[in-house]
Amino acid sequence: MGNWKNPFLLISGIGISYLGSWIYLIAINLSVLNLTGSAAAVAGLYMIRPLAVLVTNTWSGSVIDRVNKRKLMIAVDIIRGVFVFSIPFLSSLWTIYLIVFFINIAGSFFGPSSSVYITKLIPSDKRKRFNSIMSMTSSGAFLTGPAIAGFLIMYAGTDVCIFINAFTFIACAFFIFLLPNVDGKLEQARDPIKVKTLIADWNAVIQFGKGAVFFITVYLLFQTAMLIGFALDSQEATFIKQHLNLTDKDYGLIVSLTGLGSLAGAGAAALAANKLKLNFYIGAGMLLTSVGYLFFYSSYSFLTATLSFIFLGFFMAFANTGYATFFQNNVPVEIMGRFGSVAEMIQGIIQIVLTLILGLTAEWFTLQLVCQIFSAISVLFAAILFITVIIPSKKHFFKETTDIISG
Repeated sequence: MGNWKNPFLLISGIGISYLGSWIYLIAINLSVLNLTGSAAAVAGLYMIRPLAVLVTNTWSGSVIDRVNKRKLMIAVDIIRGVFVFSIPFLSSLWTIYLIVFFINIAGSFFGPSSSVYITKLIPSDKRKRFNSIMSMTSSGAFLTGPAIAGFLIMYAGTDVCIFINAFTFIACAFFIFLLPNVDGKLEQARDPIKVKTLIADWNAVIQFGKGAVFFITVYLLFQTAMLIGFALDSQEATFIKQHLNLTDKDYGLIVSLTGLGSLAGAGAAALAANKLKLNFYIGAGMLLTSVGYLFFYSSYSFLTATLSFIFLGFFMAFANTGYATFFQNNVPVEIMGRFGSVAEMIQGIIQIVLTLILGLTAEWFTLQLVCQIFSAISVLFAAILFITVIIPSKKHFFKETTDIISG
């Protein structure tokens, strides 16, 4: 990757954070369950992140675009580390909820900030491979994190897992501290964020959208297909246990093998970065991912369900890599934080609505039929996306030339 030092430091830092987050996720669920004995209390944890996103993402992008991204990412990780470290000392469920809420508020700044930082740090012709390696890191954390958590919980308890996550955030902050500053001087950082500022920033995002019709079209098609898939994820456990009559152990194995598929797909995406065009990563990757969902909800045994999910995981790695690269190459860095924050908020709302619709219709009709219909709709949007991105006259949107110099 040319100068490998800075990309390696960034991947290492975020990768360690990913690993810690998976260890933490298992531990915090069990910790709350042990504290309350209530499955509803555990479910409450999953409502906190969307709530934090809705509270912060109307204004967080305005902050992100006006401050030093490297310093912001370091501060966010230190704040998350301190808050996570405090959780084992708490005995009140509502206090834990409050701390987790603050952790997620801080976390809502990290994703958009890191996207801007990556765009400025990594030359555009290297981003596809970099994003593939980041996807490998994420898949590896998904595979090893729960396994490590299970071992640690067995021999040391949930508190140790939570402390480890706190340490991984601090470690991530240290790796980012070693990276260069890519922002230079941000004079507008001194300007206070007022309501007038927020309105102007939202208008800037709207004006960008009006002037980038093709990008918005690709974005909407991709996100629609992907968000339907995310809604379908909410029913996978029910489908596996009630329709396929498989056990919890079988479900765990299927999820693990899906992670292996994702890891293999991310590796293949990294190896093929110089051979396959970006539009095929996005179009073919999303289409085959959607087909994977349709295969899964049409499956009739452990073997067909497993093969479908491995297939899905493999090609989702290509789709995510393609989308991340396309986003970084087409959204101006000056408004990337604002656009990313607004987009994440809208995606969260749509995902909640789609999940509720899917859950309600599954009560009226058979679960398999409803999931097959949703999967088919996702395939339809993905097919339109594929046709859209391979139009010859639009190929300039997918060029990967070096227009940003690594800092």
